[in-house]
Amino acid sequence: MAVVAELLRAEADKTISFGNHQLDQKAKLEDFSFEGDLYKVKTYRTMTKLEKNGMFSYESVPGTSVFNFEETEKGVSFMVEGDEDAQITVGLKDETEYEVFVSGESAGKMSTNLGGKLSLSVELADMGQVNVKVVEA
Repeated sequence: MAVVAELLRAEADKTISFGNHQLDQKAKLEDFSFEGDLYKVKTYRTMTKLEKNGMFSYESVPGTSVFNFEETEKGVSFMVEGDEDAQITVGLKDETEYEVFVSGESAGKMSTNLGGKLSLSVELADMGQVNVKVVEA
């Protein structure tokens, strides 16, 4: 299984990878500068959380390792890996409808709440990396 040993890193394709779902104790990295933004990550076996410029961006329970995370005007996309199925919450636009794709298949349309959070469940146990894409409908 892959993890992000350095907790948070910039990728050549202008995305970021973060999280280490195999850590037994909490680890965090703050003030990571990327493309003019500051990121903070907290991660370990039971939780992974990412903040961008002090604002919520991603959280999973239990912890996950996230690869090629990209935020755009229309949504987010990333590859995620974990030891167990995960509840993932992403920060998007307030009260907006999105279509969620997991492994290329539509999981349906969902709307964010007043705070812009959208929660989804992803089956990860024994799956390796799973592609997740959330696009404004």
